[in-house]
Amino acid sequence: MNVKRWIARREPDWQQLDALLTQMEKRGLRSLQTDEIRKLASLYRSVSADLARAKTHQAAIGNTLVHDLQQLTARGYSQVYQGSRRQEWRSVLDFYRWGFPAVVQQTWVYIAISTGLFLLGGLIGWWFAWRDPSFMALIVPESMIRLVRDDHKLWMGSILGTEPIASSQIMINNLAVSFRAIAGGMTLGIVTVLLLFFNGLMIGTIGTLVGQNNLAFPFWAFVFPHGSLELPAIFLAGAAGLLIARGILLPGKFRRADALRFYGLQAAQLVYGIVPMLVIAGAIEGFFSPSPAVPELLKYIVGIVLFSLLILYCSLKRPGEKLN
Repeated sequence: MNVKRWIARREPDWQQLDALLTQMEKRGLRSLQTDEIRKLASLYRSVSADLARAKTHQAAIGNTLVHDLQQLTARGYSQVYQGSRRQEWRSVLDFYRWGFPAVVQQTWVYIAISTGLFLLGGLIGWWFAWRDPSFMALIVPESMIRLVRDDHKLWMGSILGTEPIASSQIMINNLAVSFRAIAGGMTLGIVTVLLLFFNGLMIGTIGTLVGQNNLAFPFWAFVFPHGSLELPAIFLAGAAGLLIARGILLPGKFRRADALRFYGLQAAQLVYGIVPMLVIAGAIEGFFSPSPAVPELLKYIVGIVLFSLLILYCSLKRPGEKLN
């Protein structure tokens, strides 16, 4: 190999890669144009090949050039790969800061329908359980009815002493319920609708049970802290399922495949948002909600504050975005 000729031919690429890396190190990835980013990736690959070749002929080329190429490729690796990871993390943070609130605002109709189905179930459960005691036995386990009616106790005390295990089990259960609501969209939304309605029916019936036995205040004190995040997360999961069903049943101006991609993307974005909500709610339900050391009034306050913060968060708009 003619070393001088090879160096003369390859040196412009090394200089160009050095210039792009210097710009990227000083001003970040966004300072590069799209074609410059492609060029940088191409130059990094070719210079990596040059380094391998230089090491093969190190005796003829010299240690200085090999060392320079090693430094250049190390800088390239840091920017091309580690820089892309940093960019991915920035994208994740940007989604949770602005993207999730935006998709909640875009899909508010589906969220409202999902919430309405749950509330309808709750209202029916309350109405029938209050008027017909035998209806309660169809919805609520007999052991729970006996505990509340005969012993005048709530069942949350079983969590005490097993908080870490209970918290993880609660998280898993809530995630399972939410993912069933989402996947229910593939059944044309039938499973999603039934799941939302039945969960509302359960809450309404249990609410009647504790109300009839003068345990409503401690029961709702338990529900408020984690329910302020858990229930909205389930409503969002239901909305995701309804979006998938919309893509299948009512594609509108889209082809069905395109509608599924469009509404499926919105559903996926809702899923990304509800997972942290359910994890936080599970931790609260396992450690805070059942704690007898926390005054019941404080539990109500915490629940109201968390729900208010959630509403404010979901109302955020990216700076410069027009208000509707």
